[in-house]
Amino acid sequence: MGLPTGPVTLTVEQIEDLNKKLSMMRHDVNGHLALIVAAAELIRHKPQLIEKMLASIAEQPARISEAMKSFSVEYERVLGITRP
Repeated sequence: MGLPTGPVTLTVEQIEDLNKKLSMMRHDVNGHLALIVAAAELIRHKPQLIEKMLASIAEQPARISEAMKSFSVEYERVLGITRP
């Protein structure tokens, strides 16, 4: 991983933008986790729904990973962090 060799200076606007994107990522991740919990509760009370809910549950980890990856790419870009 290539870290900047000197100080990194961000404008107020860049910090606000990163903070907004971080908030959006947290919101997305929380939404995906809430969906997993809700589906598990539905299955607990109505086991016959397992087939219907399983596909939705299985999609959530990839969506969480994508939200985190998207933010990480932007974070690294703004801070000048490079990957080999």
